[in-house]
Amino acid sequence: MANTVDTAAAGRPAGGALRRVAGLDVLGWPAFEGLAVEAFVTARGGGVSVGAYESLNLSFSVGDDPGAVLENRRRVAAAIGADLGDFVFTRQVHGAGVRVASAEDRGSGAFAVDQQVPEADALVTTDSSVVLAILAADCVPVVLYDPVAHVLGCVHSGWRGTVARVSEAAVAAMGALGASPENVIAGIGPAIGAERYQVGAEVASAVEGAFGGEAGTVLRPDGTGRWLLDLPAANRLVLREAGLPDASVHVTPYVTGDGRFFSDRAVRPCGRLALVARLRTRGE
Repeated sequence: MANTVDTAAAGRPAGGALRRVAGLDVLGWPAFEGLAVEAFVTARGGGVSVGAYESLNLSFSVGDDPGAVLENRRRVAAAIGADLGDFVFTRQVHGAGVRVASAEDRGSGAFAVDQQVPEADALVTTDSSVVLAILAADCVPVVLYDPVAHVLGCVHSGWRGTVARVSEAAVAAMGALGASPENVIAGIGPAIGAERYQVGAEVASAVEGAFGGEAGTVLRPDGTGRWLLDLPAANRLVLREAGLPDASVHVTPYVTGDGRFFSDRAVRPCGRLALVARLRTRGE
């Protein structure tokens, strides 16, 4: 990463640690270090938004000042060493749609919400000129990288996307570009913690239908007639069933709602964090 000063101590968790990059606090995964890829999730600090959106809100769609969002996005672009015009955003709809992003898509949704790539919750690419961007505030951001085929994917996975297996759909789309599941490394970013994600019967039934006998590993009754859902663990299960080895899936210990990351369940309105990732030219 450009201008990176790693403030994490030696022995940091394999699931990632916060670090300072170009004036921003971001979360990265040690598993990607030394590979031809850059990926991180933004924390709340380092931006110019105020009030409920303080301070690095990256969404135009939550009621924040568009000028502040634009400046925040420019700061994130600088942190990953790219121009904002290289970014590709998609209109996320809590589904399992995947779009392949190419140089022709650069700038989509970067400067205005109505310019986004239409209706997809995952983006994949083989193009090093493209920066993929996913927005979230409790849903699971997932980055996927095959270092052999040099294929990249980014995923937004809420409960609907999780039961629809959007992460598996992204792995399949990467496969069409030459990737192999056994080579893919996954980083699961900060999402709502299992102890705070209380769901009702509709969601519990959907999870049980999607995961069958494995549902009990990610869903448990909380004693009130409702259930607690572990979204990161559910996405890990989806990735395992997509063919990724367990050792290749790295789950951050950080959760949303702890003050470091935006959380829609903690307070509304609120801003959105971003998962941003790009391929580097091999040999850089």
